[in-house]
Amino acid sequence: MRILLSEGSGLTSRQVAGRLGSLGNEVEILSSSKLCLTRFTRHVKAVHDVPRFGLDPFGWLAAAEHIADQRKADLLFPTQEQVTVLSARRQHLRVASIVPPFASLARVQDKIAALRTLTDVGAPQPQTVVVSTMDDLSDIETYPVFVKRPISTASSGVRRATNPQELEAAGRAFGLGSSELIVQSQATGPLAMVQAVANKGRLVAHHACLRVREGIGGGASLKESIVLPGFAGVLARLVAALDWHGGLSVDVIMTDSGPVIIDVNPRLVEPANAHAAGVDLVAAMLEAAGVSPAEPRPPGVAGVRTRQTLLAILGAAEHLGTRAGVWREARDAICARRDFAGSVEELTPITGDPVAAVPVAVALVALSISPSLWRKFHADAVGPYAVTPKAWSEILAAAES
Repeated sequence: MRILLSEGSGLTSRQVAGRLGSLGNEVEILSSSKLCLTRFTRHVKAVHDVPRFGLDPFGWLAAAEHIADQRKADLLFPTQEQVTVLSARRQHLRVASIVPPFASLARVQDKIAALRTLTDVGAPQPQTVVVSTMDDLSDIETYPVFVKRPISTASSGVRRATNPQELEAAGRAFGLGSSELIVQSQATGPLAMVQAVANKGRLVAHHACLRVREGIGGGASLKESIVLPGFAGVLARLVAALDWHGGLSVDVIMTDSGPVIIDVNPRLVEPANAHAAGVDLVAAMLEAAGVSPAEPRPPGVAGVRTRQTLLAILGAAEHLGTRAGVWREARDAICARRDFAGSVEELTPITGDPVAAVPVAVALVALSISPSLWRKFHADAVGPYAVTPKAWSEILAAAES
């Protein structure tokens, strides 16, 4: 199959490209950045320029459909926030894709809608309230809390507050009064990432992994696969209530009393650890697209560790801010030493794919010159695919009309 990926900048895109290529597909990517991460692999055959999605979602869609038609693409695989506009135009797309009904997506795309949806299905969450005005903040009595914008990507719209003064500052910074915000009590425990694939409301595959070591922007530079007894039931209820189709991911905190959900993403997120543990989420997505019958897949095994060396290096620059710290983290990750011992590379594996080393090498050179350049790498990775509040409003308006 010839498959177009909806974006080339994100971690998920890079991992999906590698797996699709390994499955024998011809992979091409859409990107508003010529030097996107996903182009640095032998699995990608072409990169096509498109408008920046967050600034012009329907301009992006028009370009995507034109390219899909020109290239005779069999499938447009959503790997980032472009799933929103693809879902909104689901009945009119000129290329096959794997997206949920828009009414379903709208129930989890913004954090306020997701809060209500999770409550409806009885999914565990930290104590959470919706605030509309600055006066509402006086009702918050327990700290710390996280203040969240309804629409944000990659933790860009989240602030932690440990007292009323910090809470008020976060409310002002996020425009409380002109828009509602979420205030959520901090749950204590490690972060786990849970991915699922559904076929018309039926759960067909799922996987969970712990963030063992934090990289840049809160991402996981080291993961370990885990099994969450009973959590498949939560996922099954959620996808059934939504009549979900395609990828769905949730972030959970592993508290002493069990996992609680703190975020929902209406798409597949970083599937490589799942594949290493025995769950091929990418293949399950292709089955959901109608390539072959979508049969439920057994869960993977626990204890499989995978690393993302690029995130480790950038994370060392962010958290330590020193050249020595960056080089020490690079040595440990590249050589699979210390915390990274026993792990396999999931983002930029170079076996049989030497060009995959380019982003790591470029980052290491740049951070050796100035560790503060981690901000540039982070902005360039998230910016091209992030759905902005303005873009989401445009998509909602178009869907309603």
